[in-house]
Parts: sequence; structure tokens; C-alpha cells
Amino acid sequence: MVKVTNKFAPEVRQRAVRMVLDHESDRLSRSAVVTSIAEKIVVRRSRFTRG
Repeated sequence: MVKVTNKFAPEVRQRAVRMVLDHESDRLSRSAVVTSIAEKIVVRRSRFTRG
């Protein structure tokens, strides 16, 4: 099992989750929403993909 460290402040994480939930109905998939939000808050794709 790979241990993932969380380098983001709880406030940033909470804001990102709120943004995803607020914009989920605007896109076809949650993945598209997460990608869009991640680009806005400058998160690299490798930070939120599994595997």
C-alpha cells in the first residue's frame, strides 16, 4: 500500500470539495468537474488520481 501525504491545508481541501459539489451539475462527469477545479487551484493531475 502506498502512503499518500496530504500537502494541502484543510481549508484548501474544504474549498475544493465545496467547489466540486457546487459545479457537479454543470458538467457531464465528476471527473470533468474535479479536473476543472484542480486546474483553477493549481493541483497537478497526479495528486488526485488513483493508482
